[in-house]
Amino acid sequence: MSLEKFVEQFAQNIAAQTDCILRGDARAGNQHAEKALAAFMSLRERGDAGRDALAALFSHARMDVRVTAAAFLLRHKTAEATAVLEDAAKGQGLAALGAQQTLRNWQNGSWALDLA
Repeated sequence: MSLEKFVEQFAQNIAAQTDCILRGDARAGNQHAEKALAAFMSLRERGDAGRDALAALFSHARMDVRVTAAAFLLRHKTAEATAVLEDAAKGQGLAALGAQQTLRNWQNGSWALDLA
């Protein structure tokens, strides 16, 4: 599968997960989270090229997709990911809260995504 397809799967499943959470459907949300994580793992297996492909989501129309991509890419694209998170953290809602928490965890050293 192409890098673009994995990026598309990641974005679609993050968006679907958020929609499920907002509807109160945690089970379906978790299923979408697993699919998004699987897409990320496939991208990560392709090294920097996969991570670079995911960075295209920094300009996605949905804030939840931008924030999640930035959270997963903090180590690889620190400046760009931090800028996305800082912008989102100024807003309100679930994605803004996620951005705020991600930044807090990054700053205090407890952030632990994309370790490999």
